[in-house]
Amino acid sequence: MNANEEAVANVLAKYEAALNASDTDALMPLYAEDGVFMPPYRQSAVGPEAVRKAYDEVFKAITLSVKFNIAEVVEMAPGWVFARTNSAGTTTDHATGAKSAEANQELFLMKKGVEGEWKIARYSFSSTNPPK
Repeated sequence: MNANEEAVANVLAKYEAALNASDTDALMPLYAEDGVFMPPYRQSAVGPEAVRKAYDEVFKAITLSVKFNIAEVVEMAPGWVFARTNSAGTTTDHATGAKSAEANQELFLMKKGVEGEWKIARYSFSSTNPPK
């Protein structure tokens, strides 16, 4: 791995840890100031207030226990990369207590911040579980 790939892998490891801890405060510094979270079946959350609200809603509804695997990290231009990942694990529904399999494919668009740190600029994912 080159330095950019290692740095992006580090951001993704922090993202995974924050998701599994249901910790919005740990997620927010990973996003760029103009970051966008694009979950399926919902409107995009644009900017820090909307991103925070969206993750708070997710964590209120479910607890995740997932592991990310990086499929590729590609530098598209100076200061811009995309990372394609796959994740798998479980989701626990807070309303019912039911546990179910969780599997997704994800696309992270990241940009290098002013201090050289990689930040999530855009994040979108879709389920790879077959429909019920």
